[in-house]
Amino acid sequence: MVESMIFRLSQKLNSKIKAGALDTVRLDDNPYADWSAHLFAVNRTQYIIVSNTKSLYSCVMYCGGITSEGVFIERALSTIREFMESDGQEFVYRRFIVPASGTVQFAKALNPSVTGSMKELILTAEMLLAEDNLSPHDLGFKLNDILLSALAIEKSHGYGRPNEAFKLLAGHRESKS
Repeated sequence: MVESMIFRLSQKLNSKIKAGALDTVRLDDNPYADWSAHLFAVNRTQYIIVSNTKSLYSCVMYCGGITSEGVFIERALSTIREFMESDGQEFVYRRFIVPASGTVQFAKALNPSVTGSMKELILTAEMLLAEDNLSPHDLGFKLNDILLSALAIEKSHGYGRPNEAFKLLAGHRESKS
């Protein structure tokens, strides 16, 4: 089976890069190869948040110059790689994302839970960018440390952090192999 990468685009981002009609696609068997992306603006500067769909592990990039599918794919993969290297996740990137990135497909958002959590991440990003003057790269570290109810590991622990959920994906991937 050929691995592929999924980018789930918001309607606003899809309109910007002109990716066409988006299909509904189930979560990829390789959770590292399934990412959701949304466009947002702060003080007239456009940004794109790219979040791992299962863990909500996120990185942020400037949107300037991204006007097509090809440019989006190139910049998104580069941003994910740079962020993961800075976060000590270079092995994960090379082992699970690089093999899948040869073929990329665009899709609709997975479900309302992911969309709602990403809206929460975007609200936090907007606040941090406006108040703290963070770079998009540094913003990713802040976003990956916030508590989200969608990432609750157990009912008794009502919240989880994207950076912790992302590290737990390795156990999911190993059990599938």
